[in-house]
Amino acid sequence: MDSITSWIGLIAAACTSLSYIPQVRKALPRGSTSDLSLKMLAVLTSGLAMWVVYGVLKTDWVIVVANTVGAGLSGAVLLCKLRDLRSSSKAAAKQVNASDQL
Repeated sequence: MDSITSWIGLIAAACTSLSYIPQVRKALPRGSTSDLSLKMLAVLTSGLAMWVVYGVLKTDWVIVVANTVGAGLSGAVLLCKLRDLRSSSKAAAKQVNASDQL
């Protein structure tokens, strides 16, 4: 890490990777992901995972580390979204079953 270019890349990687933290904190409470797009989260997480593979193949560890962190955090939000979708589906099914019994 002796060049200014490497430092700029490292700082940019830290900023973009860590920018997911507020979204993860917001998504952790149950039912708090209704305004997030499942498709966007799936595509974003997949894209970040592909960047990790690209970085490994190019042996560019700044790309690998930054996108591993980003994919992990984005994946956490994706899992929260899937959890909330499953919970809302179960709640809807219970409501339908309850109304059928009336």
